[in-house]
Amino acid sequence: MLKDLHNCTWIQYFLGLAIGFLFGFFLQKGGVCYYDTIMQQLLLQDFTVVKIILTAIVTGMVGIYAMRDLGWINLHKKSGSLGATIPGPLIFGVGFAILGYCPGTSVGAVGHGALDALIGGILGIMAGAGIYAAVYPRLKERVLPLGSFGDKTVIDLVQPKNPWLVIIAVAVFIIGFLFVLEIAGL
Repeated sequence: MLKDLHNCTWIQYFLGLAIGFLFGFFLQKGGVCYYDTIMQQLLLQDFTVVKIILTAIVTGMVGIYAMRDLGWINLHKKSGSLGATIPGPLIFGVGFAILGYCPGTSVGAVGHGALDALIGGILGIMAGAGIYAAVYPRLKERVLPLGSFGDKTVIDLVQPKNPWLVIIAVAVFIIGFLFVLEIAGL
């Protein structure tokens, strides 16, 4: 069945759209599509955003490696570098702090009628993508290769006999941190 999925474009589009709607629904239900929630996170007054992100990290990490172990997917690691890693988050962070939305939450906010997310967020995403596409050839030569660290993951660096040792350790740490946040009422 999974082999059929790889060969059927319309099913892939349908699944992508359905998962996108579910993602937006859960972001909305989690309350992170509201400007006030994002701003309270940035002011360290409400940790809802951190809780959702960390929950997604644990779920994604366990899910990806479980699917890999079941033979459903193959991991194709890409090489990374400081030149590719540092500028993006800096730009993202500035936009996030100014607008009060990230790309995912801005789409969710548009869904509940937030015009600031539509004008600043969606138009900003489109403008940023256009600018990146325009300067990409120069970035590819001059900036992206700086500080290359290859295709190593944390699991590759630790080199355990079983990757689940790292996955479980990270998951336990994150779940413990989430528990502390919840006990602290944050």
